[in-house]
Amino acid sequence: MIEIRTRRLVLRDWREHDLAAWAALNADPQVREHLGDVWDEQRSAAAMKLYQEAYARNGFSFWAVEELASGELIGMAGLDVVEPDMPFTGVEIGWRLARSAWGQGFASEAARAVLDFGFTKANLTEILAITLAANVRSQAVMRRIGMTHATDLDFSYEGDDHIVYRSRLIER
Repeated sequence: MIEIRTRRLVLRDWREHDLAAWAALNADPQVREHLGDVWDEQRSAAAMKLYQEAYARNGFSFWAVEELASGELIGMAGLDVVEPDMPFTGVEIGWRLARSAWGQGFASEAARAVLDFGFTKANLTEILAITLAANVRSQAVMRRIGMTHATDLDFSYEGDDHIVYRSRLIER
């Protein structure tokens, strides 16, 4: 079981009762704007299962993000192996928060904790972050947590330009 605590958040394993909030978040077109189509509850449940399987396999995954003050699930954050169809390999950091949690520094707080976990517990030496060029909010988080733009890794995929940021253990 994983539990990473920050000042205002806990990153933890997924629980059955997370599904309603997770599905609502993924059904929001604004949350999914740079991620593709909205998800129904079945797709959200399948993702939770995949995240749990990835943790068992890799020792890291995308975890549930709960706000400590309210006890509510506000999204996910974590690490995943870069998809095999990408033009490079590695481990990427990611986050997704409900709109109600935007603009409060939660994404940066969770992402800093994930980077720390990746470098100190998962023994990674490099962590990547991938987003659409149009997703300036995620790029701002990447810069806020100390990642640098890896222009040599930027790429186009299915007609969309993607931006890649990186953080290396030696830089920290």
